[in-house]
Amino acid sequence: MRSLWLQVAAVTAINLKSIGQRRWLSLSTVIAIALVVIVLLAFLAMANGFQRTIAGSGADDMAIVLRAGSQAEINSTVSRDQVRLIEDGPGIARGSDGKPLISPELYLVVDGIKRTTKTKANLPLRGIGEQGSELRKDVRITAGRMFNRGSNEVVVGKALLQEFEGLDLGSTVSFGATRWNVVGVFEAGGSVFESEIWADLNVVQSLFNRNNIVQTVRARLTGPAALDELKSYSDNDPRLKLDVKSEAAYFAEQASQTSDLIQKLGWPLAIAMALGAVAGALNTMYSSVAARATEIATLRAIGFGGFPAFVGTLAESLLLAVIGGLLGAAATYLIFDGVTASTLGGNFTQVVFDFKLSPWLIAEGVALALIVGLIGGLFPALRAARLPIVEGLYAN
Repeated sequence: MRSLWLQVAAVTAINLKSIGQRRWLSLSTVIAIALVVIVLLAFLAMANGFQRTIAGSGADDMAIVLRAGSQAEINSTVSRDQVRLIEDGPGIARGSDGKPLISPELYLVVDGIKRTTKTKANLPLRGIGEQGSELRKDVRITAGRMFNRGSNEVVVGKALLQEFEGLDLGSTVSFGATRWNVVGVFEAGGSVFESEIWADLNVVQSLFNRNNIVQTVRARLTGPAALDELKSYSDNDPRLKLDVKSEAAYFAEQASQTSDLIQKLGWPLAIAMALGAVAGALNTMYSSVAARATEIATLRAIGFGGFPAFVGTLAESLLLAVIGGLLGAAATYLIFDGVTASTLGGNFTQVVFDFKLSPWLIAEGVALALIVGLIGGLFPALRAARLPIVEGLYAN
């Protein structure tokens, strides 16, 4: 057994040292595998960044109340009477003044212009109640001030300001038939709220003819366990019959829908490219076996078995795959990690997020590279193990 492993080590070392003799074929294989990994990791980093932005926006002790069956805020309606009933619901926290900590909100779609492409895109205009900003974590004004109640003023999320033009502090924008003054810029801990424009709820309702309805109600709970109390209250009151979800659960649903779609686009494209990389790896490794046919036959003639030739050839293919995988991961990190982009979210409006590459995603990319190397090296390795001695000695 010891002799067998010594043979394996010797043949593997010879194979790896001879890679330089096939540098161009080997380099083409490495590059092909690296491109596969770059494409896959770019999509996965996009999905991961989007999911972090959306899912990280929610809290377990915050409830979102929507119309029954609504999958997104934009499809929901909640009447003024229902808002009043929610205010009296169980499990809702109250402030020092005794008032319930809730924010009725109206979510509308307005036009924006992307800075890079100069094309139109849907942006979210959210009318928030008096406690709207306080009911979101880590919200603070970074420039200017908060809008005044009862005025045509808006504050713009930091992420939205970076991606879309015409929203700079002090500018005037037109939404519908009304002009609005941008009086502040806010950040919200990198959450999805940074992709929104906020204004006074009453003003938005009046100017967009939505006087008697909102679309969602946000409510601070006394604790995560109070969510079930509020759900039961809504289910048992025929005047309500609304969907009550934790903010964390709501945003997790929103994140999964789009991130799953991104991954469903990325994986098939990466797999299609991987098939091409496999073909390149097969070509490289068959060429390697052909170039070393005499060498392999000589080793067989002096007592080496077929198994060492098999392992040595497969090890060469896997090494090229690992190099390609790591090169692709490094390139993806340098090119894409932290890049800001925007895409449509669950409310059919733009969500601004950063590409985020994690160690687990890099592991997935390298694993795909190893699979390409394994498939691309398997059949040439079998060819090397089964190469007839006479055929190999007279190959060249």
